[in-house]
Amino acid sequence: MENKIKKIAVMTSGGDAPGMNAAIRSVVRTCAYYRTECVGIYRGYQGMIEGDFINMSARSVNNIIHKGGTILKSARSQDFRTKEGREQAYENIKEHGIDGLVVIGGDGSFTGGVVFNQEYNFPVIGIPGTIDNDIYGTSHTLGYDTALNTAIEAIDKIRDTASSHNRLFFVEVMGRDAGFIALNAGVGAGAEEILIPEEDLGLERMLESLKKSRRSGKSSSIVVVAEGDKSGKNVYELADYVEENMPEYDVRVSVLGHMQRGGSPTCFDRVLASRLGVRAVELLIDGRSNLMVGLKDNQVVATDLEKAIKGQHSIDKELLRVSDIMTT
Repeated sequence: MENKIKKIAVMTSGGDAPGMNAAIRSVVRTCAYYRTECVGIYRGYQGMIEGDFINMSARSVNNIIHKGGTILKSARSQDFRTKEGREQAYENIKEHGIDGLVVIGGDGSFTGGVVFNQEYNFPVIGIPGTIDNDIYGTSHTLGYDTALNTAIEAIDKIRDTASSHNRLFFVEVMGRDAGFIALNAGVGAGAEEILIPEEDLGLERMLESLKKSRRSGKSSSIVVVAEGDKSGKNVYELADYVEENMPEYDVRVSVLGHMQRGGSPTCFDRVLASRLGVRAVELLIDGRSNLMVGLKDNQVVATDLEKAIKGQHSIDKELLRVSDIMTT
């Protein structure tokens, strides 16, 4: 059967993540391999509405696999939330002869893709790109591994200062609704306590853990806190609470913030992006739609896009158990 997909568009949407450029590169080069035209859309759905398109060839993506951020830029679009905005986007898509769309982003970006698919029966494939790793249907999202390594490196350096001055550091990492970065970085960096949104361990347990560490001879400690921690206090209030109850500690706070989003992607993220980009294009060429490509048991799999949005990527209970043992 003749391939109906002659031209594919690719865009990045939502928060940027290391590995997005590698995914763009993979989509563009896979299109070239299958002799399918490729168009880049600047600034996500907003660029789609404004017709901000660029033709891309295999040479358009030279020397970007190692770069953080996204060469296609990213933006959040309120206009795309309206029927009029989506109608304008569709008109631009058809005017440019585009037959399929690859969306690199998180659940908000995928939600836009699902609505667009439902309204116009337009083929959409999602590639999960978010450092939070909170998308159902994949063990790893693009940027997560890089963000973890960035957080670990920062915490290691903070520990040097904590040890030199006998201080307790609260280190806040990203994760408003998911504690994947905090839990894994905390275990990997040897944190004395880890606070995540999925587990409300309570302030008393944290205090008891810190007191136990103190009694065992530790003169410095690291507490890793996800920004969405359910203790009811932000990281600065947590620090004040500990200082009030444990005046023997000299407490400091370090918020890693957006540095976790940036930087050159790890080898893992570059390879993952390459694999997911190839599969995304091949699914469109095969006439498939409304799917997200992801990783499961180190195999590239496709998940229904709506399920990827609504499903829950659960925290690893075994790693929580390991964390408890390691803080002994």
